[in-house]
Amino acid sequence: MTDTLIPARDEAAAEVDRLTLRTQPFIDGAFRDAIGGRRYVTENPATGRPIAEVAEGGPADVDAAVAAARAAFDDGRWSRLSPGDRKRILIRWADLIEANGREIGLIETIDAGKPITDTVGLDVPETASCIRWHAEAADKVYGQVAPSPEGTVATITREPVGVVGAVIPWNYPAQMAAWKLGPALATGNSVVIKPASTTSLSLLRIAELGAEAGIPDGVLNVVTGPGDTVGEAIGRHPDIDCVAFTGSTEVGRRFLTYAAETNLKRVLLELGGKSPQLVFADAADLANVAANVAIAIFWNMGENCSAGSRLIVHRSRKAELLEAVRAELANWPVGDPLDPSTKIGALISRGHMEKVLGYIDVGRSEGARVVAGGERILEETGGWFVPPTIFDGVRNDMRIAREEIFGPVLSVIEFDTEAEAVALANDTPYGLAASLYTQDLNVAHRVARELKAGVVGINAYSEGDMSTPFGGYKLSGFGGHDKSLHAHDQYTETKTIWIQLSGG
Repeated sequence: MTDTLIPARDEAAAEVDRLTLRTQPFIDGAFRDAIGGRRYVTENPATGRPIAEVAEGGPADVDAAVAAARAAFDDGRWSRLSPGDRKRILIRWADLIEANGREIGLIETIDAGKPITDTVGLDVPETASCIRWHAEAADKVYGQVAPSPEGTVATITREPVGVVGAVIPWNYPAQMAAWKLGPALATGNSVVIKPASTTSLSLLRIAELGAEAGIPDGVLNVVTGPGDTVGEAIGRHPDIDCVAFTGSTEVGRRFLTYAAETNLKRVLLELGGKSPQLVFADAADLANVAANVAIAIFWNMGENCSAGSRLIVHRSRKAELLEAVRAELANWPVGDPLDPSTKIGALISRGHMEKVLGYIDVGRSEGARVVAGGERILEETGGWFVPPTIFDGVRNDMRIAREEIFGPVLSVIEFDTEAEAVALANDTPYGLAASLYTQDLNVAHRVARELKAGVVGINAYSEGDMSTPFGGYKLSGFGGHDKSLHAHDQYTETKTIWIQLSGG
């Protein structure tokens, strides 16, 4: 039976003390020390105290992982396994992730500062569900027969691309891994994946469970270490056929350079955002709108690429909505991530906290007004906590309205007309997600089509579900549409086979 019961704070703390943490790269079916022998300390964002020493991999470890992945791919132990057999193994893996969900969630809570209600209650179950969804699709995606001339048969088939390199961020360690691993493994590829150096621990445990489920040695490899060594080595490796990256736009550009300068490997990018939330004058139930607005920006401490960080509201409703959002903050307590009553945990690191606080200072200096939050709190814990922060009087040309802060900071911007609202929403280099609130079906359809974003929620903040693709426009990336069957397309090659028939 799946263990998803969220423990009380003291019970959770006691279980954390009993955790056995995997801290070595997982290569060719086994944990091993980094070849260079170096290690680094990973810290608990809620306390600032060390959790464990993790092996610091480097290019030599990537070489070893890629060699194992290539051997596994070429000998067909996974790539030539029947789709039904791959499906059964991946479903067993999803079941094991669920069965060990409390352990994995606790690991993510201490490693990433995320509230335990999110990790145990949502992130880990959704990780298992993602693996299971793509596993179920493995034997249900058909090839095609083309309408070729008489005397010929032309088939269009899909084959795994080969060895996939994946580099994932720290904000959703298990879930983002599943978004890459689910479709890449379901379609028969071998994978070398690098977790963020700050949040490596949960993926190492998940990889171990994959081996227990029956994923053959060499098919799933995890190399820990920093992005500027391990990440670059993956991006430049001549024997990796495809790289899937989720993270900042700045680093995404580097992967394009790495591919251009080496083997022109396929690059899939899911990058940053500065997502608008548009509230029109006829929006109903402002308390519900405010709840969605808060989820969009304060969920996961605002450390979310699709965070709705710009609230673009009709001038006639701004005061009322702003008051509703401020009232909603009572439902977003900041505190110990191990406490089930906590909704907002700690930011990932001291450096990131200082970056977010720096943006708050910038907002003040630009003339915007802080109407909630705005200062570091709970400093006595040693952790890196910033409360929900709201700026009023924001112009769309201010830095806080244009640059991705990746923290719980909301900018409120007014508009008068529909055209102005759309122009403000699209006046950004990003285009990942957007939300709009209106009771007018014509406005909803018209504006949704005009917004330059890959995912648009109407009368709700939503990223869709596993059946819908997730990815963006412009600087939010391209070719990085995670989720849905579109993700399977990204990890396969299309092959045409033309057969000339002889006469009967």
